[in-house]
Amino acid sequence: MKDNGSTVDVPSTINILTHNCWGLKYLAKWRKERLTEIGRAIATTVPTPEIVGLQECWTQEDFLSIRKHTRHILPHGKFYYSGIFGGGLAILSKWPIVESNMVRYPLNGRPTAFFRGDWYVGKGVACAIIQMGPGRENVIEVFNTHLHAPYEREPNDSYMCHRTAQAWEVARLMRGAVDRGHLVIGLGDFNMVPLSLAHQLITAHAPVRDVWRVLHPESSLGAASQPAEQERKREIPSARYNVHENGATCDSVLNTWRWSKQQQKMLFKGGNITVPPLTPDPRAKRLDYIFFGNGSSPSLDTSQWQIQSAKVGMTDRHPDLNCSLSDHFSVEATISRLPQSRTLGVHNLPNRLSTHEGTNETALRSLTNTALHPTLYTSYNPSPTSSLLPLPFARTPSPQNPQSTLESSSSATSLPSATYTEILCLISEYKDREYRQRQLRLGHFVVSVIVSIACFVALWWSNHAGVSFTLVLISTLNFGAGVIDGLIGGLFVGSELRALKEFEWEITNAKLLAEESDQSVAMIEGLEGHSPSDNNEASRQSNRSSEEVKENQEVEKELWEKVRGSEEYSGKENRRRGHAAMTLP
Repeated sequence: MKDNGSTVDVPSTINILTHNCWGLKYLAKWRKERLTEIGRAIATTVPTPEIVGLQECWTQEDFLSIRKHTRHILPHGKFYYSGIFGGGLAILSKWPIVESNMVRYPLNGRPTAFFRGDWYVGKGVACAIIQMGPGRENVIEVFNTHLHAPYEREPNDSYMCHRTAQAWEVARLMRGAVDRGHLVIGLGDFNMVPLSLAHQLITAHAPVRDVWRVLHPESSLGAASQPAEQERKREIPSARYNVHENGATCDSVLNTWRWSKQQQKMLFKGGNITVPPLTPDPRAKRLDYIFFGNGSSPSLDTSQWQIQSAKVGMTDRHPDLNCSLSDHFSVEATISRLPQSRTLGVHNLPNRLSTHEGTNETALRSLTNTALHPTLYTSYNPSPTSSLLPLPFARTPSPQNPQSTLESSSSATSLPSATYTEILCLISEYKDREYRQRQLRLGHFVVSVIVSIACFVALWWSNHAGVSFTLVLISTLNFGAGVIDGLIGGLFVGSELRALKEFEWEITNAKLLAEESDQSVAMIEGLEGHSPSDNNEASRQSNRSSEEVKENQEVEKELWEKVRGSEEYSGKENRRRGHAAMTLP
């Protein structure tokens, strides 16, 4: 495609790939051999990748190894430095990376969980601005990330609050890029399942769309063994169906690193173990994503892009070691630019924001008459009709007007008020936990000081060398552990609580804005589609809607006091209640 009035070629399609390489130094088996093969696999992927996001590529050595095999197709690349041991993120590109930075997450695990390592690697978002042609309309903003790992199942995951906050951060970054009028690509290992809290935050506030879910709206919401999927009362999918239709990238029976220890030993000893494609696969789930959003700026003639295809890749094994290349499969997608004539007027469409991604996809499928691909091929291509509609969409046809027009991602959508309340409850519970942790750790520090002093006093009266040595040892170890706990409770937990308060304020503000928007939309929709004689009825309905919102706010009053109250507020409230209790007869 030629740029207007220019001889410079600008792309009409972009091929995107994301892959978690599992490159843990000293811990990941055959790391060097596998990552070298990953570089070869990227170079031979069809269609040829033009933007690649890598996660868990922890060492510069591994990055250079991949660059060696991909430099001829991806001449530009950036390895991102972060934390104590590195963030493990890298971006490769066919076009120049004109600007980049690493944005670290304010909430990212705890230093006490050293055996997990999330806090020490300084997880965040690797950002890159890529210039694929002349002019600001040919700018891509890429956001590559790796969210905190889930070590327990939701809703009992103690790090769920951190992961939700991280999803909010990356959504804010992508939203800013959309507002600047740039094409937005978000990719990485998000460690979340579709339609989870983190997933909803990203698709609602960025605003971007999950490419796999747009093309496969009936795909799974997690592993078949998880409650969300069990409620759908579906049969356990096969390994092939999970890869081709559900987009499963993790915990697949096809991945040798998810096999039992006994099976792995047989494989490593030279055994040729094959997995039939129709093998039941109850644990496989989708944790790796590619998100996409059209830029929208009134001052720019922004190009519109549509999702063309998506597939799961990197499923082949290492040719010599016969093991999977990583413990994750890759996700690959292709987006294509719409002709300019088809994008006219997109930014002037009426505003009606959707509150649920599934609703958008249902509307899209009904308008385009698009069905799921009838075969089990990995790639999926929408019908020709769908090429008339740029993605993502953020409009839901109203019941009064089912043919209402879809709008582009020029404005961020919002979530239902109940979802924000759920997030606020999550934050409140986690804050209570951290307050208790801080008190226990500071209490341990005080006790350690007292014990150390007692040991030195006892040492003064001790005449036995063995007893003296034992007292000194106990005093030293006890005081050292107490100081560490004191520092964590006084410094780290304090920092974490301040970050939680910032996150809490932002969610509270978003909730209030969503409620105001819902009232406005209800008022407008009450007036639309009614004759002048029905206007009074519409007004009464709008008033009732306002009254219902106020009613809900009263019901949630106690929750709001808990969620939004500070320690000072809580102390005053307790004193007030105590005084009231004393004055009762």
